[in-house]
Amino acid sequence: MEHRTAPNLLKQNFKVNQLDKVYSTDISYLFYNKGGKRAYLSATKDLATKEIVAFNISKELDLYSTYGNFAEFLKSKDCSDLIIHSDQGWHYTHPYYVNKLKELGITQSMSRKRNCLDNAPIESFFGHLKDELDLKSCQTFDELKIKVENYIYYYNNEHCQWSLNKMTPAQRRCHLLSSHS
Repeated sequence: MEHRTAPNLLKQNFKVNQLDKVYSTDISYLFYNKGGKRAYLSATKDLATKEIVAFNISKELDLYSTYGNFAEFLKSKDCSDLIIHSDQGWHYTHPYYVNKLKELGITQSMSRKRNCLDNAPIESFFGHLKDELDLKSCQTFDELKIKVENYIYYYNNEHCQWSLNKMTPAQRRCHLLSSHS
């Protein structure tokens, strides 16, 4: 089976005003135990709310850590107009992942090679997380996992953002839901 890339549909246009229309996704390394051990955070961000809508923290970098929790999240969504934007990593070009998205009616978009600005929204989240948390002080994977889960809860529910008119991502979601009903 051949790995395939998708065109860059976003072209750095990250301004989205409709819920569940454009997601940005990526995987980041998380170093813990004084930098001696590595974990992986796969996260997906709704560009309309800046909310982390799905994530997985794992010890291994595999297709399940990329697609597993995201697939569970998508079961309750109408995905027919959804675009998911990622880099060109092997897990996003893998035939299994590509076919699963197609089955759900999701359109894939990908960054240009070696251009992290093309996926800036999720890269920005990873940067904030790593700046605000001392992950290397975590001794165990479970300690790291709890710390990251707590941060994502804080980020979604308590972290006001200038670009959201000082709302949290959760408040923005509620605002968009109420304005579309």
